[in-house]
Amino acid sequence: MLKLDATDPRFDADFTRLVNARREADADVARDVRTIVAAVRDEGDAALAAYTKRLDGHDLHESGWRIEPAACRTAWEELEPALRDALQLAADRIAAFHAKQVPADRDETDAAGVRMGARWRPVDAAGIYVPGGRAAYPSSVLMNALPAKAAGVERLVMVTPTPGGEVNPLVLAAAHLAGVDEMWRIGGAQAIAALAYGTERIRPVDVVTGPGNAWVAEAKRQLYGVVGIDMVAGPSEIVVVADGRNDPDWIAADLLSQSEHDPTSQSILFTDDAAFADAVAATVDQQIGTLATATVARAAWDTNGAVVVVETLDDAVPLIDRLAPEHLELACDGPLADALFAAVRHAGSVFLGRHTPEAVGDYVAGPNHVLPTGRRARFASGLSVLDFMKRTSFLACDPGALAAIGPAAVALAEAEGLPAHARSVALRLGR
Repeated sequence: MLKLDATDPRFDADFTRLVNARREADADVARDVRTIVAAVRDEGDAALAAYTKRLDGHDLHESGWRIEPAACRTAWEELEPALRDALQLAADRIAAFHAKQVPADRDETDAAGVRMGARWRPVDAAGIYVPGGRAAYPSSVLMNALPAKAAGVERLVMVTPTPGGEVNPLVLAAAHLAGVDEMWRIGGAQAIAALAYGTERIRPVDVVTGPGNAWVAEAKRQLYGVVGIDMVAGPSEIVVVADGRNDPDWIAADLLSQSEHDPTSQSILFTDDAAFADAVAATVDQQIGTLATATVARAAWDTNGAVVVVETLDDAVPLIDRLAPEHLELACDGPLADALFAAVRHAGSVFLGRHTPEAVGDYVAGPNHVLPTGRRARFASGLSVLDFMKRTSFLACDPGALAAIGPAAVALAEAEGLPAHARSVALRLGR
């Protein structure tokens, strides 16, 4: 774990190295993904079956390519009541939050008499990727499927790896609850390629969303343009800003909530209290030993974790903006949390106050947990209804409106050396 002090003369150089540290896919991953994508494009189902047998250890012809809706419904009905209630609560809150994101169409006529506007329509089909390797996440089903449903997507296709042919019943239950239309037992880069190009069994989709490992992320990067994507997601990350009035146990648990995801995850603490920084670091070490995910959490914390001591919490703001973190916790009293929030420009999702751990946002709060990583919050946003919709603009001119604005169009077209453009307007103006 890296410990930095903002008063150290070497701080700027050390912090720059922290910001620029690369934790994502390397050239070998990109090369492997190109091979897989080409195979699925050219060979279709045969390539999917071969990669699934090699990487997930089961034969799709024996275990079945598709998981039927009846199996998902059964998984939902067989959940213990408390878990079913928790999943239902999460679904209701996520659906309600995203329903309010649906944009309104615009249709207006300006002073020149030109009618103009824009209409929003959903894509015809969307594919969602749900991890199933290191861990299976029913929350990812809800976070990807429910915004698509809110957008009005008619065909919602889910792909998920099923190592050994087994699938997590919670994932099936979540798929039932979210209204997934098709569910396939495939994962990895090959699943993204199948959604993009289509195969004999799987029809292609228009947009692919959802988190995955380095191969999944790289496949989305390579296939963008063949299919729309939400973002290229990298390893998970959290920045926690906390003063010395916090309980070190709470903050240590918050940091570990991301470290336990993957050895490449990153957790960073900013505080203005050096003694508190030491207390949190010691508590992290103590808590790691109690986790079933200790091996992963230890690797992530030791390799990518950091504690940064600043003179004031306000001093953390420009440093946070340089990191542009996926998750940002502002664990301080309400007015200060609000002031810091107002000052921060770049973060995927922000959690305000001492009683708002990032983990609550992963499950039941409502806003989406599919967020930009790897400093991409500088220019990207979390998954939303808009990722499953597209906007079409429109214009309508009557003779008077064209007479008002057409001469300027003719002049500009002629200046650009495009006479056919100019003529198409000029003829209508009687020239």
